[in-house]
Amino acid sequence: MAQDTNTPSNQHDRILVIDFGSQVTQLIARRLREDGIYCEIHPFNRADAAFIDAFAPKGIILSGGPASTTGETSPRADDRAFSLGVPVLGICYGEQTMVAQLGGEVETADHREFGRADVRVTGSSALFTGVWEENWAYPVWMSHGDRVISLPEGFEPIAATSSAPFAAIADEARHFYGVQFHPEVVHTPDGAKLLSNFTRLICGLDGDWTMAAFREEMIAKIRAQVGDGKVICGLSGGVDSSVAAVLIHEAIGEQLTCVFVDTGLMRAGEADEVVSLFRGHYNIPLAHVEAEDLFLGKLEGVDDPEKKRKIIGGTFIDVFEEEAKKVGGADFLAQGTLYPDVIESVSFDGGPSVTIKSHHNVGGLPERMNMALVEPLRELFKDEVRALGRELGLPEAFVGRHPFPGPGLAIRIPGAVDKDKADLLRKADAIYLDEIREAGLYDEIWQAFAVLLPVRTVGVMGDERTYDYVLALRAVTSTDGMTADSYPFEHDFLSKVSTRIINQVRGINRVVYDCTSKPPGTIEWE
Repeated sequence: MAQDTNTPSNQHDRILVIDFGSQVTQLIARRLREDGIYCEIHPFNRADAAFIDAFAPKGIILSGGPASTTGETSPRADDRAFSLGVPVLGICYGEQTMVAQLGGEVETADHREFGRADVRVTGSSALFTGVWEENWAYPVWMSHGDRVISLPEGFEPIAATSSAPFAAIADEARHFYGVQFHPEVVHTPDGAKLLSNFTRLICGLDGDWTMAAFREEMIAKIRAQVGDGKVICGLSGGVDSSVAAVLIHEAIGEQLTCVFVDTGLMRAGEADEVVSLFRGHYNIPLAHVEAEDLFLGKLEGVDDPEKKRKIIGGTFIDVFEEEAKKVGGADFLAQGTLYPDVIESVSFDGGPSVTIKSHHNVGGLPERMNMALVEPLRELFKDEVRALGRELGLPEAFVGRHPFPGPGLAIRIPGAVDKDKADLLRKADAIYLDEIREAGLYDEIWQAFAVLLPVRTVGVMGDERTYDYVLALRAVTSTDGMTADSYPFEHDFLSKVSTRIINQVRGINRVVYDCTSKPPGTIEWE
């Protein structure tokens, strides 16, 4: 994967994270970015010597992974990682492959370590400076079946557990370090500090990765890429497309036109908010397409969730393409692609690339419309996008809003969708979110929403029998949406929400709360 020498990241000292397939590799990058250190993740089989030289990292981190170094075909880091002359940190599998490649020995352990463990510091190291002291034990998170049993020349053990005598190792002369635990996860309380020691103290980085710097650098890049061309952007009203639109508009002004397609499946008041903010406050050229009848007409009688998604996605493309023709001669298509999308689209093991998420509002448009892409957020994680939005002056109501799926309320109405159901759900969902905000809980929750179930139950209201819909409430906590736990509301809060919804939304007579975690469930119901 060739490097783009015009990217803002090339103006910063940076760390290369070589990925061996760990499920938490992205967390390494997030911890470093949070500390002001720019880094990129690249799969081991694409990080060859030429790539490493061109990337010119100030340090290298080898991630964990599911393989065993005892296997004949297990993945390896290119030898250039160890001859470049920069510090190297191996994490879990990264430690094991570093040991195996440099002349040590790794074996499959009789006693595996998964979950919490305590490591005792057995030697001093720059990696531990100001964080851990010798002869003290500290909690960490382990996830390994193999273990190091002999070290390469130049290495010394600096921490151990009862079953892993080389839980942390160091070659201080070459600045090579290995840890058997995962410092990137929150279950290792001091992990972020250890990573900071590696990047700042050992690699000598200052931490100059800020959203203010990124903003100025990306504006220059957009201007250089677009020139005098026209850009069209599909605006969903969500955080990603909103931040991308404001950033691009700041760079090229009226060369940008946004298209907002109101599918009739948005949250209460959302269409008015989008139009008011972008057309009114920012004065961004905006085409507002009211297409509720079109979308609901195509969804009539369709109850399969995947068919609903495909109908909505295909109809969106049709409408967007028609609006683009009205703009006339657009040269570029702007998308709110984020760094996790980029990472997930490249398979670490060389297999087929993972498809970008199907809910992406403008998926499929580049091929049909023959336009180059402008993707100003493709180097950023979600939390960085929010920080950039604040840097750009976007209202907190937009920057901090919960994620909302591309298909909108259609996948929060299991079964067939119609206007009456959408209106019913919109009202109930607005009340739920209003109560969450009133209780001061909105920012504690990753995502909260209501689901209108295809179930009716008997109720009693005002001495009269009712036979109305059941509404399910969902709220989860998460850091990245990959895993999630249900939010532990107090019962009094749920009771208050239920009473208000039933009293104010005619057609709902029962409210339930979904306490399923992810996994085994998903965050959305469809």
